[in-house]
Amino acid sequence: MNSLNNNASPGVLPAVHSAGSSALLVDVADGPFNLEQQRKLWALAAHLDAEPDSLVTEVVVGVNNLLVLFDPLRHHPQQVQEQVLQRWLTLGAGSAPGKDIDIPVLYGGPGALDLKWLADSAGLDIEEWVQRHSRVTYQVACIGSMPGFAYLVGLPAELAQPRRSNPRPSIAKGSVIIGGAQAGVMPCTAPSGWHAVGITDIELFDAWREQPCLLVPGDRVRFVATGIQA
Repeated sequence: MNSLNNNASPGVLPAVHSAGSSALLVDVADGPFNLEQQRKLWALAAHLDAEPDSLVTEVVVGVNNLLVLFDPLRHHPQQVQEQVLQRWLTLGAGSAPGKDIDIPVLYGGPGALDLKWLADSAGLDIEEWVQRHSRVTYQVACIGSMPGFAYLVGLPAELAQPRRSNPRPSIAKGSVIIGGAQAGVMPCTAPSGWHAVGITDIELFDAWREQPCLLVPGDRVRFVATGIQA
């Protein structure tokens, strides 16, 4: 991707990159994940999506970035960039959007292939690992990878582990997983390099629902332990 010249002072405006002929990537990533910057991206996305005179046709929220799509036959990318950056300067993070969702989890069992290893790596017994995983509130940073998959931020630092160097060819639908500093739940059975710790029967994606994805950016998630299976 090519960077566009935004004449911005470092630390004031996000970087903006060309992403093909009809999209720009607004990038605020600068080191570790920044929740305040992510909240401002949510606000920017909502504003651009709702603004009557917006030059933008669609927005896609990522982790500390925002993909902005536009019609290149009607608008020059520089025009779109100027509008996006102007909105960025005038918007605050505001109150966090989203709803509260509890996800029941049976930790352990045959599908939780990594729970014991994760607990051992953190120097914890399994019960303490589960308590730490389930006593915090996570927030949906974005949806990606597969329909309904939410990247959850808020995993306690002592539980974080790099993703597997060799992804497994199949992780079951409903598996509760962690990868790096993030948590998630598999919306369908698929390959994954994340670590599996439990299972839930909650339906994360249903194409027939009015809102197919159960979780959306900004939602707050708590894992509720229903038990620990050996």
